[in-house]
Amino acid sequence: MTSWLKVVETTVTGLGYEIVDCERSSQGLLRVYIDRLPEGVYDLPGDVVTVDDCEKVTRQLQYALETIDADYARLEVSSPGVDRPLITPAHFARFVGEEVAISLKVPFQGRKKYSGILCQSQDADPAAIEAGQAWGLVLKSPDADKPLSKTAAKKLAKDLAKGIAPAPQEVDEVLGFTLDEIREARLVPEVVFKGRSGRAATPAAGDVAVDEAQELGGQKK
Repeated sequence: MTSWLKVVETTVTGLGYEIVDCERSSQGLLRVYIDRLPEGVYDLPGDVVTVDDCEKVTRQLQYALETIDADYARLEVSSPGVDRPLITPAHFARFVGEEVAISLKVPFQGRKKYSGILCQSQDADPAAIEAGQAWGLVLKSPDADKPLSKTAAKKLAKDLAKGIAPAPQEVDEVLGFTLDEIREARLVPEVVFKGRSGRAATPAAGDVAVDEAQELGGQKK
């Protein structure tokens, strides 16, 4: 018997979107977070999920879930927001070179929360690296004479992803971690002007950004 989660995953990806997360509450709420893919082709331009995107996915999910008689009371489909979570290895691979905030399960040097530019791990267990379970953050060092700029840190992260070893003087500090060592990881919104983030920039004409949960489903009929 096909599970409701498999149906959700197949439906969302089949429509050309990425499934970021899926939650099911004891009250019957089924909430699905979707995102656009860089290589995707959509009805409206831009990289921000729109209300139209959510409506399209909602309609198809309602039909697909009905075919397996899935038990839910209400369906919500929304964008993950500008501080979208990173959960799977594929999420981390997609956002190498972007600023990410993580929360560790166990404190390191007296801290649990760190932020930096996401990079691939270079010194973890090879099997963990291959499985996408080991990553790193290029940290800003307040003690360095000339700490890396954000642009330089992004370039370093992308060079590491390509297997290009950095010169010793280019590295401030890289914090390595595995996915089972963190409680959560989220993108850090890039503020560009008037408090707007790079991922939540003003949409094109007719385009509506969806940053908060947008209830588009109804009660199951």
